[in-house]
Amino acid sequence: MNYSVNKEGYYGSFGGAYIPEMLYPNIEEIKNNYQKIISSQKFKNEYNALLANYAGRPTPLYFAKRLSEKYKTNIYLKREDLLHTGAHKINNTLGQILIAKHLGKKRIIAETGAGQHGVATATVCALMGLQCIVYMGEVDIERQAPNVARMKMLGAKVVSTTSGSKTLKDATNEAIRDWINNATDTYYIIGSVVGPHPYPDLVAKLQSVISKEIKLQLRTKPNYVIACVGGGSNAAGAFYHFMNDKNVKLIAVEAAGKGIKSGHSAATMVLGKPGIIHGSKTMLMQNSDGQITEPYSISAGLDYPGVGPIHAHLFDTDRAKFVSITDAEALKAAYQLAKLEGIIPALESAHALAYLGKLKAKKNETVVVNLSGRGDKDLSTYIKHLPI
Repeated sequence: MNYSVNKEGYYGSFGGAYIPEMLYPNIEEIKNNYQKIISSQKFKNEYNALLANYAGRPTPLYFAKRLSEKYKTNIYLKREDLLHTGAHKINNTLGQILIAKHLGKKRIIAETGAGQHGVATATVCALMGLQCIVYMGEVDIERQAPNVARMKMLGAKVVSTTSGSKTLKDATNEAIRDWINNATDTYYIIGSVVGPHPYPDLVAKLQSVISKEIKLQLRTKPNYVIACVGGGSNAAGAFYHFMNDKNVKLIAVEAAGKGIKSGHSAATMVLGKPGIIHGSKTMLMQNSDGQITEPYSISAGLDYPGVGPIHAHLFDTDRAKFVSITDAEALKAAYQLAKLEGIIPALESAHALAYLGKLKAKKNETVVVNLSGRGDKDLSTYIKHLPI
């Protein structure tokens, strides 16, 4: 089974580029150049130097001793939370800003949910001296206020999206509209493995540094790799170099919200069916008329009605197991990690951690959890739900 994108931009039956005619030149420009750019020695030298000296790679693969004792197995945390800006998103934005510069673009746009991608985009724009506009849902602006402040301090303009559910899906819609209206001078840094080809492949390749490092740091092969999935960039990065090794079980954790059947969920693989969103064919939460169902999660980064086409393919071929975790389970896992290991995770990462209680791994097995981000941005939510 092939898990790489084909020449038409598909992973199996998912992917492609379903875009308005006005965006065709933009997408073609990236599609015709990205492979050549990222494979050039000049790009590799500059990108790797920035990852090491600016972002802080490699990130540690930390053996969580007390967590391992609790679950009676060997648990390692891939510490993406220790990166500059506090999450894995910087791996992608550093690579894409170099591509944007190579293509001569002066204006950068992005969408963000939890704000981590927005902060990472604002950061690299400040680093490179480029204009930055970040679209963010009104609901997410309120619940992720610290990241909004960071973006503004870094010089970005944060545009509030007030349509639909006022979350990530709607922010993405507005960013695409902007790109259509400013096609010539603007580059769109998409934050996840979503969107029209070649974005899913490009973002997955840039995030694959995560699994590359895991393989080098973990001298034995992991039995399980666990990561949360909204659009799925951190999971794609953590899974990338293990996709063709069937001995490594891949666990993708989605947000069940208030419960799968509650009407307040973002569990795409349970509730979704094939559809088209933001330029690609993938699994999508929708009603019988094909209208997108509004997603819900306590974590802004998982509050998305679809999933990247690479994940739809992993699901369709049974290569990865897709599970879901409720808000309450994620909160409990976050408090547990804080008390056992002295690490406060992002709410998104807490969903992946919560699955440890359901995994039933054996004593001699090795489990790697991708700790995709740190919890500073979620402190107000944690405090609100703090158990007495």
